[in-house]
Amino acid sequence: LITSSSFPGMVLWVQVGAWTYHYSDQGDYTWEQARNFCQTFFTDLVAIQNQQEIEYLNKSLPFHGRYYWIGLRKLGGIWTWVGTGKALSKEAENWALGEPNNRRSNQDCVEIYIQRPQQAGKWNDEPCNRKKKALCYRASCQPFLCSQRGECVETIGSYRCECYPGFHGPECTDAVTCPVLRAPEKGELNCSHLHGDFTFGSTCAFSCQKGFVLKGPESRECTATGTWTGDATRCEGRAAAGAQGVTEMHCSHLHGNFTYGSTCAFSCQKGFVLKGLESRECTAMGIWTGDTPHCEAVTCPVLRAPEKGELNCSHLHGDFTFGSTCAFSCQKGFVLKGPENRECTATGTWTGDATRCEAIACPVLSAPDQGEMHCSHLHGNFTYGSMCAFSCQTGFALVGLQSRECTAMGTWTGDTPHCEAISCPVLRAPEKGELNCSHLHGDFTFGSTCAFSCQKGFVLKGPESRECTATGTWTGDAPRCEGRAAATAQGVTGRRAACFHIHGDFTFGSTCAFSCQKGFVLKGPESRECTATGIWTGDPTHCKGKSCGLTHICSLAGLVLSGGLIALLAKRLSDRGTEMLPAAHPSFGQGLSGRVVTVPGEAGVIRSV
Repeated sequence: LITSSSFPGMVLWVQVGAWTYHYSDQGDYTWEQARNFCQTFFTDLVAIQNQQEIEYLNKSLPFHGRYYWIGLRKLGGIWTWVGTGKALSKEAENWALGEPNNRRSNQDCVEIYIQRPQQAGKWNDEPCNRKKKALCYRASCQPFLCSQRGECVETIGSYRCECYPGFHGPECTDAVTCPVLRAPEKGELNCSHLHGDFTFGSTCAFSCQKGFVLKGPESRECTATGTWTGDATRCEGRAAAGAQGVTEMHCSHLHGNFTYGSTCAFSCQKGFVLKGLESRECTAMGIWTGDTPHCEAVTCPVLRAPEKGELNCSHLHGDFTFGSTCAFSCQKGFVLKGPENRECTATGTWTGDATRCEAIACPVLSAPDQGEMHCSHLHGNFTYGSMCAFSCQTGFALVGLQSRECTAMGTWTGDTPHCEAISCPVLRAPEKGELNCSHLHGDFTFGSTCAFSCQKGFVLKGPESRECTATGTWTGDAPRCEGRAAATAQGVTGRRAACFHIHGDFTFGSTCAFSCQKGFVLKGPESRECTATGIWTGDPTHCKGKSCGLTHICSLAGLVLSGGLIALLAKRLSDRGTEMLPAAHPSFGQGLSGRVVTVPGEAGVIRSV
């Protein structure tokens, strides 16, 4: 352990092997200032990697009341070692008890308790603007280490190399080797080696001698796994010049290769046809008979894009020839029926069947109850682009969209509409009556009919039934129940009649009580009631004078009085303009007593005269 002053009055440092720790001797810094200090004079704020390092720092560094900043900070809510950009792992956490607590929500930087009486060597989160000692380190790793073929990783007192793919060894000096390659027969090999013969990164190029063609990759490379890219390469005899697609040329030589008398036969690869002579002969003039043959790719019928679709073709040997491939696709709202790709074969036909585009289908719609539906179809019944309009019969209203469209997704826009019967105002039974309704499409809606009736003793005034119309109104006016009127109470005689009326004068339920003047006797019921049929109970009531002992005297007196009263009554009726004459009534004169006589009045009302 060596302690020294690298910057007198400013910095003290502790060295372990090739890796040194440094801390500021004078002055304290905020976290940002501390990091700037470390990066200026050393590598960075210390990044602690294990418990052994923590114990070493706590033992070697002096106590300082404000403690030391380390290179751990919260970035994006994650505790991160700023020097390496790596997140703090759960296993490497070294927090003091109850930390980090992020008090006041601004503690984003970390200090280490050095020589603290409790929890020495532990970490605590602190506000970054507080001032503390800067704890720096100078890395052991240098650019020249690990042979620049690996990553230098700091360890306490040393480092280790993590080699890049293709290298190995303590300092990554050794490259991975691949099997030695050889030149193909009738060919040549030309290699370049970056890290040693036939090792990682070596590349080898192949070529063939004149008259031979290379089969396989022109170059191969040694990979990090110790294998070569591509397959083995070979050289094959070259076919006749200009004979595209010619796979074989068979020659026979009488006097030496390609001399007088030599003959050569030509053929083409699969998918090609020979154009020209099948064989040629070397003549005595040193020239070949005929023209140079060549191979042409077999042609297939020209393809067209399907209706509402597109066609995209690639051609290897010419438009729509052997090896050509065509891809099919459909426009929005259409689906492909048939193969997505077709290839021109060696027989001049296309693989697969003809492709077409069909409109995407939507579920079949139906007219709503009590409604109608009218559809228009662009590409087929109930397919993409189809439009359906909805309406309702008379007396019904449409609830929902008036039209729906089949989309490219195979679904209809909007929800299913329906027809609801038009409503009329709710009806009530009339007073003293009843209501009986029948509903076809819902309570008090179009088509509902309501019948009205009255209780016993009452008569219906207005229509017996009403119907809810398509306009939401009821036919007819509102009916009512009225008490049934009694017939005229003719024949009722007497001086006094007391009547009581429940539903109107002399109507159902009315009762009348009768009494006679002094000297008369009541003949008939004492009271009568108006019934539900409009007639009075009982027989007509009248008053009869009591009998006198002297019949002749009474009769004479009655006649005398009658003459005077008749004259008086006639005069009064004449004054009123009344045509009724007392003598015309059959009961006139009965019950006469002194100066008063009673006669029946109009509509059963008894009047006194």
